[in-house]
Amino acid sequence: MRPPFISFLTFNRLGLTARNLRALLDNNEEFELHIIDSNSSDGTWEYIQSVNDPRIKAKLRMPNNYGPIYAVNLNLTKREKDQYFITVDSDVNVKTKGWIKHFMDVFDAFGDVGLLGVPRGNPYPNYLPEVIPCRQNNISYLKLKNANILTPMDFVPGSLQCLRPELIDVMGYWNEECYYGDAELSARITHYTGYNAGFIETVEIDQLQSIPCEECTGKNYCRFLGRLGYNCFVEHAVRYKNELFAGAFRWKFIEFFEELKSGKRTAYCASIHDPQSIKSHVYNLEWAQENFNYYLANSN
Repeated sequence: MRPPFISFLTFNRLGLTARNLRALLDNNEEFELHIIDSNSSDGTWEYIQSVNDPRIKAKLRMPNNYGPIYAVNLNLTKREKDQYFITVDSDVNVKTKGWIKHFMDVFDAFGDVGLLGVPRGNPYPNYLPEVIPCRQNNISYLKLKNANILTPMDFVPGSLQCLRPELIDVMGYWNEECYYGDAELSARITHYTGYNAGFIETVEIDQLQSIPCEECTGKNYCRFLGRLGYNCFVEHAVRYKNELFAGAFRWKFIEFFEELKSGKRTAYCASIHDPQSIKSHVYNLEWAQENFNYYLANSN
């Protein structure tokens, strides 16, 4: 079996990208790292080009930011069929050494687990949705109990996740038509695939949202260094539109699950990056294109 595939997505916030990518590469486990930069404007891409490690298999700069789902699905098309797929957001600092093994131990012990993540890290509040503790042969995880789409935060956050290959065969891709990411994925897996989603608590992360410029190891590449009142974190905040998007298009999220409930569609979601998947599964191209265009118009 090939080492797991790690998808690392960046969008500005050079200081966090430099800090957290280095922490990722300081882990001596085997993996295949694929980095996508969604058209950062702060020097992030130039920094990424300077980073070398034999486990980095691809570096790609998008010509435009089309949103996080577009990028993660592009990486998912590159995965080999037997590879576990791990997503690591650029604001995630993985502090636990040998953390990949922690995930694999749970997957080995529980054949019905399809998706595993970790609770959000500092400075986010220490919060978990309703879960069910599960333990077997000294291995444990917390199973997501409800995954109710009408309950806030009732999902496994996408900041650090690992997906079982067999689950991907059933679920396909993150849904591009509603574009709701973590919330739709956890509920779709829990209610429509036969697999469970949950949390492991043995991997520690933090999710600092900024660091002082003087502590940034990538500052030599920063386009805003020395600019009074403006830095890579301000640039990210100006261009970050996920919350505004979610408020404007929540109706698609609700309608998507109505289609699943009625049997109009299966749990498998297609992707614009996989033309064959669109031919053989339900795919609302108009909805998906509207989502891509929202980010194109507002986040570049």
